[in-house]
Amino acid sequence: MALKCGIVGLPNVGKSTLFNALTSAKALAANYPFATKDPNVGMITVPDPRLDELERLVNPQKVIPTTVEIVDIAGLIKGASQGEGLGNQFLGNIREVDAILHVVRCFDNDNVIHVDGSVDPVRDKEIIDTELILKDLDTVEKRIERFKKSAKGGDKDEAKKVEFGERLKAHLESEKPARTFDLEDDEIALFKDMYLLTAKPIMYVCNVDEGSVKDGNEHTKAFAAAIADEKPQILLISAGIEADIAELETKEERMEFVEEMGLEEPGVNRVILASYELLNLITYFTAGEKEVRAWTIIKGTKAPGAAGVIHTDFEKGFIRAEVIKYDDYVSLGSEAAVKDAGKLSVEGKEYTVVDGDVMHFRFNV
Repeated sequence: MALKCGIVGLPNVGKSTLFNALTSAKALAANYPFATKDPNVGMITVPDPRLDELERLVNPQKVIPTTVEIVDIAGLIKGASQGEGLGNQFLGNIREVDAILHVVRCFDNDNVIHVDGSVDPVRDKEIIDTELILKDLDTVEKRIERFKKSAKGGDKDEAKKVEFGERLKAHLESEKPARTFDLEDDEIALFKDMYLLTAKPIMYVCNVDEGSVKDGNEHTKAFAAAIADEKPQILLISAGIEADIAELETKEERMEFVEEMGLEEPGVNRVILASYELLNLITYFTAGEKEVRAWTIIKGTKAPGAAGVIHTDFEKGFIRAEVIKYDDYVSLGSEAAVKDAGKLSVEGKEYTVVDGDVMHFRFNV
């Protein structure tokens, strides 16, 4: 699955530290701006207790979880939209991702410098938003000029595109991201074709000190209040704690550390699952003696498309899908028991796969 999330933010807010904890990839994390110049890319295992349960029931030779791709993008600064601080390169990296994890610094530490001299997550967010909106305005203005040239011949459809572009431009000029722009059904395709940076789905990650992971602090409360109108998803993470957890060798050691911190699970788990949801992804499973495996698809995918994730031949020669609901599999204990209970369904090409489906495909090529 090619979809990926990009981690963005100002320099020194904890992006690379979080990336390292997510991937255990050891990207350079340094106390100065532009420690990350080229984007680091990591494939991250998606934690899923359902996979553990299927492994217990099936006892396969191997278990393969699904993954999500995360990109650590270098820190933006004021003027990035005009090329400041390698801005063009950074904005190009953002354009290539499908969703954004925006990290804001919500901790005080005199030993970690801030590019603007003080800790203010609301200001930091506004700096990033401004640069992305300015870049989108440039994109929209160029598109409007193209529409106007095409509309000179009296083409009504092109004239409607000009009107659409002007409305979108006004929205961006009011300092609002493209994702909050109201669209008519017949405008969706045109909107998507613009590939605007602020149209991408976003989640905010507040990087806090150790004592603020559960309840937040003054910085996180001010940040949440300032963006309440966006109704965004906000996660509280201590990137430093997550880095310490990632250094531990075993799952048992990591969970013991998490419990000592008074937490239920590592914060990176929440970030990964939220990223998966942000990308509009779901998981289905295949289960057999050779392997139990999780597969990633976009929500709303039909059965042939889901089969194609395994192999293109499965989609080309799709005949039917045999589907067991995860809860039925667990409650009855085996595929055979599910069949005996009449809980296995046979689905055709129009079946929309549901998160957690355990599937077997029949095909002929």
